[in-house]
Amino acid sequence: MPTGPQLPGVERSDAEDRIVCHVDADCFYASCERLREPELRGEPVVVGMGYEPGETVGAVATASYEAREFGVESAQAISTALERLPRRATFDADDADLERQETGHYRPVDMDFYESVAADVREILHDCADVVREVSIDEAYLDVTDRTAWGVADGFARHVKDRIRREVGVTVSVGVAPTMSAAKIASDFDKPDGLTVVRPGEVREFLAPLSVELLHGVGPVTARELREMGLETAEDVAATDPKPLVERFGERGRELYDRARGEDDRRVEPRGEPKSFSRESAFAEPVEEPEPKYDRIETLAAAVADRARREDALYRTVGVKAVTPPYDVNTREQSLPGPVDDPELVDRIARDLFAEFEDVAVRKLGVRVANLEFASSDQASLDGWETAGGDSRSDGDDRSGTDPDRSTDDRSNRANGQSSLTDFS
Repeated sequence: MPTGPQLPGVERSDAEDRIVCHVDADCFYASCERLREPELRGEPVVVGMGYEPGETVGAVATASYEAREFGVESAQAISTALERLPRRATFDADDADLERQETGHYRPVDMDFYESVAADVREILHDCADVVREVSIDEAYLDVTDRTAWGVADGFARHVKDRIRREVGVTVSVGVAPTMSAAKIASDFDKPDGLTVVRPGEVREFLAPLSVELLHGVGPVTARELREMGLETAEDVAATDPKPLVERFGERGRELYDRARGEDDRRVEPRGEPKSFSRESAFAEPVEEPEPKYDRIETLAAAVADRARREDALYRTVGVKAVTPPYDVNTREQSLPGPVDDPELVDRIARDLFAEFEDVAVRKLGVRVANLEFASSDQASLDGWETAGGDSRSDGDDRSGTDPDRSTDDRSNRANGQSSLTDFS
């Protein structure tokens, strides 16, 4: 069980009292595109590939809810999507068979940008929970048992949603339940921008009327086989003899039976060690003057170095992030000759890397340390660090997090098996 601040008078006695949140971003890739182009809000947006003239193969990565009303779906062939929702850029006002509002905006997949926005969300999640399991670029489980209580769980979940909306600009749906599987189902229950709380003792009642394909882990093939067995709802599965399920599906059959009854003893566990620590801070309005920006860099550098020291981590890379209007993410980093623990060095490098942005309008700043080592080891000599590593410069995603003066573990999505293109939110 995680340790951390707990509400006064709250005692935990058994697994049923666990409070699990499943946070799932709504149409995440499309939401990211709307960050860059606010005029896309409320418009049908399709993110995918293969829609440009001359391109013959492609698929939809995600479609906004407005686009889904036209029958556009994730993983759909782009040719089908274009038939159902023609591209706005090629709209011909003289086409009597087509109205402008029956067309949509198509955008190419930009994973670097999406992962940068996802890192901003992860920053908040790690600040709100002691244990976070990142499932994909746009969803995660949180164990918040020691952060809140069932009586106020809905308010806590709304706080998480509001922070993500306010500080990142995307909407998420949150499900809260005593188990991971029920929390997952609850987050899908009222999308988009949903919040569903299933309290202890209510899980089976909540699941009972749901069709079998809504059970966690049930896909179209399994759902069809369950219906062939005469099982249409979760309650049907929960009330049946589990033996035929095991005979048909093996051990997974028992798992389906248990989860239909609301039984799931899995605990939220993080995936691997963090790859970096980062802190970011946003200004209320873009700032051009150098002094407030360097003051913020100093604060962030001290905070991230302190986090590394508290976690007994050494680092080989120091980086900065500068987000300039409208939402251009710029990163700079410096590699060191060996693993170090040196807060003054972090501050010095961060200032040097940020120098090119000192006269540029900046809306958000970040400092990170990366290439972490948690095992004890000798620190490299700092003599000549300026020339040993070189300055790696790129305009893109620094895989870090966001939220004013907060810290986070920055785990690589791809290292966690999260490189799947399609966004099924």
